[in-house]
Amino acid sequence: MLKKIALLILMVLPMTIAAQTLKFGHMNSSEIIPSMAEYTKAVNELSALEKKYTEESQRSQEEFSKKYQEFQQAMADGSLPQNIAERRQKELQDMMQRLEAFQQEAQQSMQKAEQDLMVPIYQKLNTAIETVGSSEGMIYVFDLARTPIPYVGAQSIDVTAKVKSQLGIK
Repeated sequence: MLKKIALLILMVLPMTIAAQTLKFGHMNSSEIIPSMAEYTKAVNELSALEKKYTEESQRSQEEFSKKYQEFQQAMADGSLPQNIAERRQKELQDMMQRLEAFQQEAQQSMQKAEQDLMVPIYQKLNTAIETVGSSEGMIYVFDLARTPIPYVGAQSIDVTAKVKSQLGIK
């Protein structure tokens, strides 16, 4: 009987010790990413690209509006023969289709540029999280900004400041 109790204690003791040493951490990337120099650079690049697309879109829109007004004026005057009016109407339709295609391409290009610029930022953040988690002996580090966690207990350690420090952010 004593042997069974001793054996049970020897089996349970390591589990209770292991359960007490489990370390979990959490951080909030929405506090970290805007502080990163790479993020500021990416936002500036995206803003400049968006401005170029907006300017080109406005220029094309103004050109279309001007040609459309000229067409309407010529139609109101009755000075255009039927075949010329049809040709100009077709040109206006083609111009509108090109404008719409450009806007779609610009939107897709902006999305791709955003992804291309943000992926290295998230990779750098993830590397810093892994480094901090490993150095702190943690099993998990949850990002509260990316993963909705309904409850974070007091035992979970907030490592946001340590991740910022790992990235060189004050």
